[in-house]
Amino acid sequence: MSKRSASFSLGQRHFIFRFIFIIVYKIVTLKKKKSLKESLCVFVQFVSVFRPQPLLCVILYRFISAGSYMREVFAFMAVFYAPVQWTRLAVLKRAPAVLDQWFTLPIFAWVPVWISFLMGKSTKKYALMLELCSILSYGLAIKFESGFEAALCCHVLFAVYKGVQVQLRLGNHRTFRYLILAVLSCAGFVVLKLLDHWLAQFWVFQRVTGHFWSKVCDVLQFHYSFCFLTTLTTSAIKRDLK
Repeated sequence: MSKRSASFSLGQRHFIFRFIFIIVYKIVTLKKKKSLKESLCVFVQFVSVFRPQPLLCVILYRFISAGSYMREVFAFMAVFYAPVQWTRLAVLKRAPAVLDQWFTLPIFAWVPVWISFLMGKSTKKYALMLELCSILSYGLAIKFESGFEAALCCHVLFAVYKGVQVQLRLGNHRTFRYLILAVLSCAGFVVLKLLDHWLAQFWVFQRVTGHFWSKVCDVLQFHYSFCFLTTLTTSAIKRDLK
């Protein structure tokens, strides 16, 4: 390996320094109840492994960067979707309702993209294809009366299937709890949304409609899905460091 190829870029150096700072912080705080000697041994092993092998550090750097990208895209989807969602509730007009539905499908499709990344199967082509298919599936809502509901159910079932798959392979008790809460919130979102008119006959849903409560479940499923996927991403990074 040449001297040029063995050098680190500025971003990779920043990552290494930040990671070393975290290690030192863990040593000082001793959160995992390890002795100072054991913690220092972990730190020395980290340095001894990565110093002579910059290529390995580059791979880890890119993995963490890709994980950050998956997380940030999902977070930006939530940020941009929130005003659309609450505008629909405030004005109760067709345009925000259509935009709300159009946003919903690609957000659900991003969950399998993130999970495929965690399982080492995701590529840019796969992510682009899945998101494009998700956007085009809204054509069902234009063609058929219950087309959106059919497309939404397909998105939900595929996301839940991939979630269970990655939980069985990489999950733990903490991620299992997040997965259950995310699925329950998702079920509440779908059921309350579809049964909105039927639920209106009950006094509980006359002042605050089932559609409103479905939006509350929507926020909760966003939160728990985010917790589930970020926890799995962090665990995957920790496994790669061992």
